[in-house]
Amino acid sequence: MPSTRIPDRRLRPRKLPRQPRSEATVEAILQAAAQVFERHGYAAGTTNRIAERAGVSIGSVYQYFPNKDAILVALARQHIAEGTVALQPHLQRLSAGASFEEVLPGIVEAMVALHALAPRLHRVLFEETKLPTTLRVELEDLEGQLVELAAQAMQAKQGNSSADPRLRARIVIGAIEGLTHRLVLTPPPGVSSREIAGEITELVRRYALSDF
Repeated sequence: MPSTRIPDRRLRPRKLPRQPRSEATVEAILQAAAQVFERHGYAAGTTNRIAERAGVSIGSVYQYFPNKDAILVALARQHIAEGTVALQPHLQRLSAGASFEEVLPGIVEAMVALHALAPRLHRVLFEETKLPTTLRVELEDLEGQLVELAAQAMQAKQGNSSADPRLRARIVIGAIEGLTHRLVLTPPPGVSSREIAGEITELVRRYALSDF
């Protein structure tokens, strides 16, 4: 496990690429790192393995990243950006007035797909890596957008219910994230991602819309 006392500054890139060639080098390092951490996990995912996989010298790796934790933070930032893109159509539908029940399956499917893409890498990124505060704030902001839009959609359907739509929305989004993380990263034997998405959707739908 990485140290929980690594200063945020040691999780930042050493320098940013400014030319197409250096951008290509950094992208090769990040792609190689994703493959190495997916295959070998955190402890055995060394910078030497990353350099070898990327086809660059170890000096090239350290030119841009001070350590492997900084590489993992860069990968986590990419993952958050991908999650934002994947969820954007569903956020837009909610903003446009679609009901939460209509949008829910797409939200769950998008989150399941993100987790299923490289499950071991996902565990390394979000269970074994000390993410800097700024990155955790980005995650919380994305979740907050979902919660707020889900609450508004639930409130529109609330009628005379006394349920608190924002509390319910926060529980719903937290349940989707928690169940997806647990069941996709450690799936029950013989169960597909599609089945997991369907069961999570049904469970959340029954809770989210009960008494509304």
